[in-house]
Amino acid sequence: MATKKSTGTYRSEARRKRRRRAIINRIIFGVVMAGVAVGLFFGVRAAYRGIRDLIRSVTDETDAPTQYAYASTEAPTEEETEAPTIPYVDFTAELKEARRLAASYDYEKAIALLETVPNYQVIPEIMQEIISIEDTMTKLVELHYSDVYHIFFHSLIVDTEVAFTMSGSYYRDAFNNTMTTVREFNEIMKEMYESGWVLVKLHDLAGFDENGEFVERPIMLPPGKKAFVLSIDDVSYYEYMIDCGGRNMNAFARKIVIDEEGFPRCEFVQRDGTVSVGDYDVVPLIETFIAQHPDFSYRGARGCVALTGYNGILGYRTDAMYEWSDDPEWQRVYAEDWRLYGDIYKNIDRDEERRQAAAVAARMEELGWEFASHTWGHINVGEKDLNRIMWDNAKWQEEVDTLLGGDTDIIIFAFGSDLADWHPYTDENEKFAYLKSEGFHYFCNVSTYELPRTWVQYSKTYQFIRQARANLDGYAMWKEKTNDPDGRLDIFFDVDRVFDPARPTPVIFVT
Repeated sequence: MATKKSTGTYRSEARRKRRRRAIINRIIFGVVMAGVAVGLFFGVRAAYRGIRDLIRSVTDETDAPTQYAYASTEAPTEEETEAPTIPYVDFTAELKEARRLAASYDYEKAIALLETVPNYQVIPEIMQEIISIEDTMTKLVELHYSDVYHIFFHSLIVDTEVAFTMSGSYYRDAFNNTMTTVREFNEIMKEMYESGWVLVKLHDLAGFDENGEFVERPIMLPPGKKAFVLSIDDVSYYEYMIDCGGRNMNAFARKIVIDEEGFPRCEFVQRDGTVSVGDYDVVPLIETFIAQHPDFSYRGARGCVALTGYNGILGYRTDAMYEWSDDPEWQRVYAEDWRLYGDIYKNIDRDEERRQAAAVAARMEELGWEFASHTWGHINVGEKDLNRIMWDNAKWQEEVDTLLGGDTDIIIFAFGSDLADWHPYTDENEKFAYLKSEGFHYFCNVSTYELPRTWVQYSKTYQFIRQARANLDGYAMWKEKTNDPDGRLDIFFDVDRVFDPARPTPVIFVT
């Protein structure tokens, strides 16, 4: 992994040294001037009191109290109340927040916050914190975009007994193959954190600058740290995932909600039918982990949530499917679904579902989550022609992107597919040219090489980042446990410690 310092880093170090010297000089000057002012004040006060006592003695004020008694009983004079002082400032909140920002590698923002404290230059705690942060900044190492790995998950299995014994043979094998359990996910994050992995966003790798150029963005981390992107596919909580064990038994969460403190959590229907709200999937588990370990996140980074649309998003039934229409095109697409499930769909308030989904997505975005298209119909873009891709993308933008703010620029391909082979995209690729014209600049597939080969391509000319991802699911972990040559997850974690004992073995590959 590259550990070089850029020319910009050395210039930054020189600026920080000059700045530190200037700050120290300001402190020394301020202390000296304060000392001079205090000395002048007490000198003038002593002279004043001496002259006053001399006048009193000449005028035979023999009954006047002594100087010490006068000083202890008489109200202070106007001159005495004008002694130079520094007003008390409560900087506890700023210091705490700055330390949190620095822990998440947002050093410049931490210093800027500390400098908003009045008279910060003469507050030892503030200046000590600034100097400590600047010292850390001199040691940072620049990571290249090619140094960044990308891992992904699907929705996590909450109830392993339902998933692995009560869901029928096909779903049991499919869940075992493509899903990860809550227990496994928690262990994976713990081990990755302890070995120095730091979560970054796709937009941290490259993006548009103020001149409209698509440029690399250096990631600056302390020595020994490693960067990775995390994504979650199919965060829609599909209809098939509800009651997957029969008799109202569920293996997965059913939707993402915002709790009373303003953080995303998941609803999960227990076996007795009661609904619990908690950390039942990747999104809330990441939020909780970062709250406990702010140095796991680079400048507030979270994961990237890949959404289809045909069953709605985030567990909300937002799609046009759930609202009857007499439009012939609508009936062509949805009539069969209504024939089978119309009694359920007619009780869904689609407008309210869309309102709630949009509110959840907006709050997640505020916290640092990114969103991606997973195509509306979970289609294989490598197999579909351009017209089918255009139809699908129009559906996704209408049914999903309108709930996300309309500015989604990431597409994560379903089935691990891609628009071309390993050669970099160019505008000669009509599928790429179309998707780029629709605002997409970040493209992700699944690595077809041995894990964890998560290669990255970047083009300033064609304005894209293309990154392959490693799937950390049951089948990938099973390959690692059985010493398959393609199983190389040990750079992330020890699979023997992570592997859930509730998982059936062998893990069978299911397409």
